[in-house]
Amino acid sequence: MEHNANKPFTEQTVLITGASRGIGAAIARRFASARLNVVIHYLQSHEAANETARSCMSQGARVLTVTADLRSQEQVERMKEKLLHHGMIPDILVNNAGVSHYGMLADVTEEQWDEMMGINLKGTFLMTRQFMPYMVSQKYGRIINVSSIWGISGASCEVAYSTAKGGINAFTKALAKELAPSGVTVNAVAPGAVDTLMMAGFDAAEKAAIENEIPAGRFGRPDEIASLVYFLALPESGYITGQIISPNGGWLT
Repeated sequence: MEHNANKPFTEQTVLITGASRGIGAAIARRFASARLNVVIHYLQSHEAANETARSCMSQGARVLTVTADLRSQEQVERMKEKLLHHGMIPDILVNNAGVSHYGMLADVTEEQWDEMMGINLKGTFLMTRQFMPYMVSQKYGRIINVSSIWGISGASCEVAYSTAKGGINAFTKALAKELAPSGVTVNAVAPGAVDTLMMAGFDAAEKAAIENEIPAGRFGRPDEIASLVYFLALPESGYITGQIISPNGGWLT
């Protein structure tokens, strides 16, 4: 690999996992607006991923969509081969793909627990391990993990999800120290309540109760989370690493 720490920002490639909708799609659109090369990963939401891709292409970005089960080393390797073929190995990796589960811990099945850890934690591990060698070789890169406020504070009835996101936070802090000498930053964005499909399981009264707890008086928007991810990816953000930054409207301070 050639060492090119001075590659212009607009010539860099960003890969966002779970980018077919919600926060992931907003992140893809934000980078596309700056004309970076954008790789949109999805698992099953083919049409939604294509819709996000069309939106990004309309802003002049070069876009590629890829599908993979991030719990599978084989599928992650196959994804990398496709990216190599298209010359789109990421300088910026956004580990956004995740699943949530709401319910008492006593009711969580072993399969649900394994899915939570597999997609949220193992997927982040496999993706990072696959693509960080390229960043290390060029002495430059950005790894940004999308965590959750519950990974910081924990949440009743979301023990499995809180555990997985807490693991992401620890992963972020430790890897940041490991990769800092190589010019690669590792940070996590831990949003509070954001108006996405993940909130679809709550009824209107429950959503209103949550909003009343938030000093800002509202849910966050996906584009607000995307702006923070974009900021952390900038070349001038190179001294920020190992941080868990939580945009949450003052809910947790």
